[in-house]
Amino acid sequence: MGSFILRRFVVMCITALCLTFIVFFLTNLYPNLEKLAKNQGNFRMSDEAVATFLENRGYLQALPVKYGQWLGVVPGYVIEGSDGKVRGKCFVADDTIETAPMFCGILQGDWGQSTVFKDEVFSIIGKRLSLTGKLMFWVMIVMIPSALLVGVLAGMREGSRSDRSLSTAAILTTATPEYVSGVIFIVVFASSAVGLKWFKGSATSAMESATIENFLLPVLTIALYGMGYIARMTRASMAEVMTAQYIRTARLKGVSFINIVLKHALRNALIAPFTVIMLQFPWLLNGVVIVETLFNYKGFGWVLVQAAGNNDIELLLAVSVVSVFVVLITQLISDIGYVYLNPRIKVT
Repeated sequence: MGSFILRRFVVMCITALCLTFIVFFLTNLYPNLEKLAKNQGNFRMSDEAVATFLENRGYLQALPVKYGQWLGVVPGYVIEGSDGKVRGKCFVADDTIETAPMFCGILQGDWGQSTVFKDEVFSIIGKRLSLTGKLMFWVMIVMIPSALLVGVLAGMREGSRSDRSLSTAAILTTATPEYVSGVIFIVVFASSAVGLKWFKGSATSAMESATIENFLLPVLTIALYGMGYIARMTRASMAEVMTAQYIRTARLKGVSFINIVLKHALRNALIAPFTVIMLQFPWLLNGVVIVETLFNYKGFGWVLVQAAGNNDIELLLAVSVVSVFVVLITQLISDIGYVYLNPRIKVT
């Protein structure tokens, strides 16, 4: 198991480098840099002024050099601009060439400065990620038990009326996008259009203090969409297990149906849904963009929209790093958990 985890960790590092380099390349294309220069300077800047602005701040260096500086494995640039000022990537207030550190990338904990929020990128990501983490926690609390229950009940008796009813409901929830179900929830339960003002249509106040009134609708909107997929996978796995030979043997021995489901079928039926559940974490991290925007909940997805829409390169790169990290970690946990749940799988 140790060598398996080590190999997967090495593959994760290589994958992370490749993915972050692709994002770095796309965000550092010259049109994006030109837009950044005009946002920071003047929209009427000439092409020569834009080139000078970018050159004085190290944006026109070779791409591998810039990527290495961003990672923190290549010394930061020190440039004396045409205006006589000396600028460096690792310079902070009152720093000089002698006192400034040589390396200052994400490996050193320096994630840069947001050009939109005028704050440290690390603090922005930490705050917004915690808000989305709170949303993800309650979504999982609602979604996973409900989905497993629906899937197990549907798969216990394949082809029965309850199976058809629950499967149809699961398909409907998966087929309904969040922006549709979210709008329906707001119109029905949060607006005065139909007279049911049970909940708030905005989740902004939930950022400070989450209650049922201001947090239930966004949680249900996300949970319903993901619940159908997990329920269908659980149902298919449960239906397959219920036709296995050892289940038939248990029935012939007179074991009660409830004991067959709980003691024999359930564990094996949950192997496939476990992988699907783990895949929900990266989906929730980046897939809540619509819901957070719809309910005005300023979490990680909202920051992603702001960074992309305002060409905030440093913040967009940080968002990509966190997203890649979450995806790779959940994949590793999923693989390890799958091995433990399924004793037929052997790793060396």
